[in-house]
Amino acid sequence: MRELTEEIAAMAARLVVEEGLEYGPAKRRAARDLGRGASRSVNMPDNDTVEDAVREYLSVFCADTQPLELAALRTVAALWMARLAEFRPHLTGAVWRGTATRLSAVHLQLYCDDCKSAELALINQGVDYDVGSVNGPRHQPVDVLSLSQRCDALGEPVTVFLTILDHDDLRGALKPDAQGRTQRGDLAGLQRLMTDKTDKDTP
Repeated sequence: MRELTEEIAAMAARLVVEEGLEYGPAKRRAARDLGRGASRSVNMPDNDTVEDAVREYLSVFCADTQPLELAALRTVAALWMARLAEFRPHLTGAVWRGTATRLSAVHLQLYCDDCKSAELALINQGVDYDVGSVNGPRHQPVDVLSLSQRCDALGEPVTVFLTILDHDDLRGALKPDAQGRTQRGDLAGLQRLMTDKTDKDTP
């Protein structure tokens, strides 16, 4: 059973890195491709296991390219966190955790007093964006704004997702998980990662 879980994690990690899939779809596809069926969730690795497999895959196959790609994406994240500073932006996902590649999107969480204020700010800045939704921390739909940002270091545009959350949701946002790792960070935290030469990219 454990061997199967590790096999799914390893294949999911390859799909995350090579095709830019999110963890959930990558795990389901890996299980399906291995002929085990996505419904056998008992064999599914958790996200921490997949992340460990992603880090291992990156260290073996992408050691020469991934650090530069991660730095470029963090620069894009810092740019938008500065532009949207009034909404208390926090970076989350692979760009924060240090496993991002050029296929990754930048995921920012904005903590707003008024859920429409971030949209108004983008309009005032002349930024084109699309609107979608996801389930938020209170298990209710929240808006997700998506925009495209040119990244000269990568020579291509990067997708930036802005998840609009209530200001009260900021409480406990920086609390570390069971492994002592944080799921998100503010601009000051990101800048520390970008300047700390001893950073292992695991906040």
